[in-house]
Amino acid sequence: MTEHKPRHFLFLQGPHGPFLNRLGKMLRRAGADVTRVGFNAGDRFFWRDKASYIGFTQSLDVWPEALADILATRGITDIVLYGDTRPIHAEAVRQATALGLRVHVLEEGYLRPYWATYERGGSNGHSRLTEMSIDEMRAALEMSDPDAPIPSGSHWGEMRQHIFYGALYHWFVMFANRAYRDVQRHRELPVATELRLYLGRLVFMPVHAIDRILATWRIRFGGYPYHLALLQLEHDESFRKHSPFERMEEFLQLVIDGFAEGAPAHHHLVIKAHPLETGRRPLRKMVLEMAAQKGLSDRVHYVRGGKLAKTLNDARSAVTINSTSGQQVLWRGIPLKAFGTSVYDKPELVSHQPLKDFFASPKRPDMRAYKDYRRFLLETSQIPGGFYSTRGRRQLLRHLTDMLLSSEDPYDALKSGHSAPRRQLKVVS
Repeated sequence: MTEHKPRHFLFLQGPHGPFLNRLGKMLRRAGADVTRVGFNAGDRFFWRDKASYIGFTQSLDVWPEALADILATRGITDIVLYGDTRPIHAEAVRQATALGLRVHVLEEGYLRPYWATYERGGSNGHSRLTEMSIDEMRAALEMSDPDAPIPSGSHWGEMRQHIFYGALYHWFVMFANRAYRDVQRHRELPVATELRLYLGRLVFMPVHAIDRILATWRIRFGGYPYHLALLQLEHDESFRKHSPFERMEEFLQLVIDGFAEGAPAHHHLVIKAHPLETGRRPLRKMVLEMAAQKGLSDRVHYVRGGKLAKTLNDARSAVTINSTSGQQVLWRGIPLKAFGTSVYDKPELVSHQPLKDFFASPKRPDMRAYKDYRRFLLETSQIPGGFYSTRGRRQLLRHLTDMLLSSEDPYDALKSGHSAPRRQLKVVS
């Protein structure tokens, strides 16, 4: 009998919090080996099995050689990472691809807030989805029952837990990182600044909530038609690697200029910040100044984070770079224009009108195409659950472990009929 080589998973950086540690335990129970490389004290704190932990404490200049040694000496067969574009991960993807190793990429859900994303080889702008047509997705769906229940989701990680784990992670990086002081960070802000911003968000959450509620109330009861601009985190890799903009103000200026040129005079523009925006850039000030320059101070509004549904439900159209919130726009049948590379940038779904014309008379998405597209994602790369809440992690691990161990990626598994069934789940509000 042929003896199979045991699977050995190498974990690199993941979501803040205990998720990767829980996933590693599950894979070990399934008979696989697991090794974690950490790049700071935050990584070390959340990885409880110290025997399987490798602390990388050198300059990132030597990371390629160190990684090659780990892959060779430990017999690594699989690499697991959260996002594929930060320099540490991009190098891992390059080496793993050259060696024929499996690359498992985790991300926040494309269909947030009730799912997480699992793909192989790459995500977002590097996802296989960017190369698939709606017709190809429809062909793959022939292997599944069109009347089968599609998960309606379990509650995505509570925002408080997301922020709490981010603050705790950066606390360790700030005050317990002595051993890792030679490792350069992939973010441009100092750790102390990031920690201060996270703590500030926790402290001022009630104040910001009141400001957001009042702004949302004024918009919902204003009685005017409005268009929605959905902002992203400027340091997020989807913005940095898969968009045509260097800074958020470039996008803001483009949108406000297009609105001024094309929107009817009685329409308004609502600019909504990302829910995790920490205030590292003075976005509200930028918006107010740009609006004033165009004589639009009474027609342009800024809203802090919060849930999207309350402002999106009545929107005339939406504009974004490549935010996953575009999926919520399409689900409602609202016209959408996007500027970056995204998994939903299909001609049936996203308008390619000039921005001025889009604000004047936006083209609606093909909802039959979107329903097929959404169903394809729910049958493949979208897993119910989340990284930050206990309930979300439990639900996510229930599906993810077997998907990591499978010989097929989620898209090929659907075509071959080997994908696991997705059961109907109750939405927890």
